Amino acid sequence: MRQHLVLAGAGHAHALVLRDLARAPLAGVEVTVVSPQALAPYSGMVPGWLAGHYAFDDIVVDFPRLCAAAGARWIEGELGALDPARRRLRLAAGDELGYDLLSLNVGSTLRPPPTSQALMLPLRPLAALRARYEALLARLAGDGGGGPLVVTAVGGGAAGFEALLAVLARLRAMLQRPVQGAWISRGAELLPGISAPARRAALRALQRAGVTVRPGSTWCAASDTGSAVVLWATGAEAQDWQRDPARRGALAVDAEGFVRIDAHLRSLSHPQVHAVGDCASWAGPALPKAGVYAVRMGPVLANNLRAALGAPAVSVQAYRPQRRFLALLATGDGRAIASRAPFGAEGRWVWRWKDRIDRRFLARLHELPPPSRPARGAMGCEGPQA
Repeated sequence: MRQHLVLAGAGHAHALVLRDLARAPLAGVEVTVVSPQALAPYSGMVPGWLAGHYAFDDIVVDFPRLCAAAGARWIEGELGALDPARRRLRLAAGDELGYDLLSLNVGSTLRPPPTSQALMLPLRPLAALRARYEALLARLAGDGGGGPLVVTAVGGGAAGFEALLAVLARLRAMLQRPVQGAWISRGAELLPGISAPARRAALRALQRAGVTVRPGSTWCAASDTGSAVVLWATGAEAQDWQRDPARRGALAVDAEGFVRIDAHLRSLSHPQVHAVGDCASWAGPALPKAGVYAVRMGPVLANNLRAALGAPAVSVQAYRPQRRFLALLATGDGRAIASRAPFGAEGRWVWRWKDRIDRRFLARLHELPPPSRPARGAMGCEGPQA
């Protein structure tokens, strides 16, 4: 009997799973991928695209192409509800899909407050960012000038820092009027988790860009009457269906709605469901919602999905989060900042280094390896299954 594997979401980990399936297909397994957007931005290159250094097509993973290489079916749709007891999911358009094994890599979202004055640009979900940003640029391009245009970023993490400097660089290059920047963070410490030298470099970059920094502050429309654009980059939030008990069924989630998983990336309540990346809640100490973790989860997920589908000679692996990782922050001006453990560096050479790393990662997904051919009778020997 054929088994049905459904990959919900076009995240970094699922891209690596599809690459793995293209290399070594699973016989007797039907694979379906569901996501709202066919072209999924790679998060590490989004700041460069915001600044105008990259075209959008330069930073995306083409999921229909990956699906074709892996022998998988592509469905453009958004996950609306899950019935883990019946092993079925419902799309926002109303269609239903059954599955034997489900993997969730649906990312996270943001819920900015409504405002009638500023143009609000939430930086998540990434799948919706292109349309929102292009609409914002088109609206501002028709601005006839006048006084300074103020761009405010809300959220003291790397996303707010990189997005603000990128958008300032883009708008200053395209507009005739002055463009000013402000950065608001509820926390007293900006860019938590990076090294002290890297934080000092970040403050210098903000100073070069003329950004007013306001730590220990909150944003509201009533108090902020001067911002024309607000970049909303606060903490990641779970998708609507994850937060609604009626739409997620008995799937175990944490207090914020993120799917609780074990060391093998499986749901604590339903082992037929795996979850990775921003949508998941790690069993150990909380992990930052950062793409580096989803990328590292990808190979473990690919292995464990094979094991769950009965591939021979494949045993389940535990995911072990890296304690230290290299953080590379773009500053919008052809420079970047590197941070790892206690060390930090900045300069144009760091940007060139970051650019090579990011392009190399995307190249791995664009230049797919030829399928392997294991001995006949082994799982995967018959190639992709329609």
